[in-house]
Amino acid sequence: MAIGHIDPYLIRSLLDSGQVESTDPQPLDQAATTSREEGFSAPPRRPPPNVSPVQVSGGDVMVVAESDSFFTPQGVRAIRNVVEAIEDLPQVTSVMWMDLAPPLNLFGLPEPILPKSDAPQSRFDAAKKAALQHPLVAGQLLSRDAKTMLLMVNLDWLFVMQDGDCTDKLRETADEILKDFNDLEMTFSVTGAVPIRLSRATSNRRNEKKYQAIGYSIALIIAFILFRGLSSVFIVALAPTFGVFWTLGLLHLLGYDDNPFNAVIVPVLLCMVGFTDGVHMMVQIRKNRAAGLSSRDAARQSIREVGLACWLTSLTTAIGFASLTLAHHEVVREFGYCCMIGVLMTFISVITIIPLACATRLGRNVHHGYGKNLVDQNLSKISVVIDFVLERSRGISILAVATTVVLALVTLQLKPDERLTSSLESGSEAARALAHLDQALGGMETAQVDIRWHSDVTDNAAEIGEVIKRVDEILSDEPMIGNPLSLHNLVQALPGDGELSDRMSMIELLPPPLKRAYYQPESRYSKVAFRIQDLGIASYGPVFQRINDQLDRLEKEHPNFRIQIAGNAIWRWENLYQIVVDLAYSLGTASIIIFGVLTLVYRSVRLGLISIIPNLFPLASTGFLLWAVGQNLEIVSVCAFTVCLGIAVDDTIHFLTRYREEQKRSGDTKEVIRNSFIGVGTALIMTTVVLVVGFSTALISDSRDHRIFAMMGILTISTALLGDLLFLPALLLKFGPKNR
Repeated sequence: MAIGHIDPYLIRSLLDSGQVESTDPQPLDQAATTSREEGFSAPPRRPPPNVSPVQVSGGDVMVVAESDSFFTPQGVRAIRNVVEAIEDLPQVTSVMWMDLAPPLNLFGLPEPILPKSDAPQSRFDAAKKAALQHPLVAGQLLSRDAKTMLLMVNLDWLFVMQDGDCTDKLRETADEILKDFNDLEMTFSVTGAVPIRLSRATSNRRNEKKYQAIGYSIALIIAFILFRGLSSVFIVALAPTFGVFWTLGLLHLLGYDDNPFNAVIVPVLLCMVGFTDGVHMMVQIRKNRAAGLSSRDAARQSIREVGLACWLTSLTTAIGFASLTLAHHEVVREFGYCCMIGVLMTFISVITIIPLACATRLGRNVHHGYGKNLVDQNLSKISVVIDFVLERSRGISILAVATTVVLALVTLQLKPDERLTSSLESGSEAARALAHLDQALGGMETAQVDIRWHSDVTDNAAEIGEVIKRVDEILSDEPMIGNPLSLHNLVQALPGDGELSDRMSMIELLPPPLKRAYYQPESRYSKVAFRIQDLGIASYGPVFQRINDQLDRLEKEHPNFRIQIAGNAIWRWENLYQIVVDLAYSLGTASIIIFGVLTLVYRSVRLGLISIIPNLFPLASTGFLLWAVGQNLEIVSVCAFTVCLGIAVDDTIHFLTRYREEQKRSGDTKEVIRNSFIGVGTALIMTTVVLVVGFSTALISDSRDHRIFAMMGILTISTALLGDLLFLPALLLKFGPKNR
């Protein structure tokens, strides 16, 4: 595990198979022939020309330039110098920007949009007007207010030596050029697929040590207040410390470094889980030592008394996490694997480190202060709640079942959602630049409508132009769709008037790289591209549905055409329901397995059924609160629900384990329940306090996902204690097995 922290590649290189999966996107020509219908899957009419389509989206890095002076002599000189400097960097292969947009004059002559820097201001004003009329520039590479310009940078990964070469180096190069233009106000920032991925990874690495330190410190402080003994605190802290150290080392060895939840959530989670089991173990050891047993005998006896409960809590928690591995989303699956590994490592740490340490000279005084901490001194006051519940067990049992069912039904009303920047720090450069692109250019992410036609339709047929124009109009009518771009826009920019269906012959006047980006007659394919903002894919659901409905009607009007919306954003929207399915499948699978485990261990179907209510109630309560405040069901929510199930069941297991032990000593069910609470009440309250405080540390994270996860954890753990103190005793008295 230490090697995993120092240099995981020493071992990982032996484990890697060396196989690399291709991540190259499907070529446009291949995408155009995916239809399997007869007539639509016919081979191309002729070989495609050897021309590379021009691209105004999808670069590795997007450099976002902001200025009011792009169309001034000084502004033109500055931006051209910046582009040249970036192109000269060894890691940069090309920069696509507005000055490289193909010309739309009838003769196809090269004609930069920006004039020379010594041109008169009238020439710059004319260039600005022309740029805002160029379909490949306006709303694509230049905002319509001409204050935001996009530089699409493609990288040569052979020359990328460090993360900063993809982000900071590009911005710093631009800023260095601006030093020669003191009076010019122009700023640069970077975003795009690569910066977003790197920003997430950098944040994970930075937060890993930060939140581990915060979590450990707070847990130690709380433990010292609760135990009132330095040696007890130190020994309890050893278990989560070793558990987290072993787990993170193993995760580094396995290559799970980039998962957005591993850096913050996993360490804090394992720290809290290890600490809670450690508290149960330490409370029992202190009790046995106070009863007069030696250090070794107290450790042995405590393992016998709470070892099974600790194993069951770890097993059921691991089952909850393991259910995440059934999800379709890779991040969720990896998180499930990592948490499952972590819980098992932490259990090994708790069951070995604490008893061993208590059996040494370090643990000779762990029982000092036993019965004098805040919880023990006030436990008798809290036990009044148990008496109140037992006197009204029938009504509270009905309330428990009814409330849980109602809250669960409301939870099912949560709508799935997903955002590109949900796991980024809100103040990161990549997130800020992306938010600016949403406002200036209608979004960074692009999607498209694919149009294919039957082999019976001739090249340049008027019907092709009519269908493309109709699709363009459908997209333009949607306010949340940004800047549709198609063959229709390109032909409309050419001199002359008339509809696209009447001007199909003018397509040949377009520059081949530009034409082939949106029209491939030999493959009977055309596309209409558009931009979407990072508002959450759920907000686009009604928009995409309206577009789909209109495209279906258009298909019926033109039976020789197949028209469908496509792109990564569309795929995410179409598969959003899978988030809900994954949640239901994960929780359902975990609940069934946990029910089976508890039924088998306690040899009672009744106890297994009774455990469902106090374990489901906290999840349903959290889901209800999410629904009440208008939150959606996201990937982080799916992970949090399953994590919370694993944690919520822990207290129930400890209570039921003590309940079965007390049944052997007494025939009075009420007395059995009271003694069970007295036996584990201290540990239950202690662990709840520690967990709530521990999860609270993630509330200060800059990542929205981390804050949502922490808030859900706090709500679930708090309501889990409520369920175990109110509902579980009432259910046990009303429906539990009776002593004979």
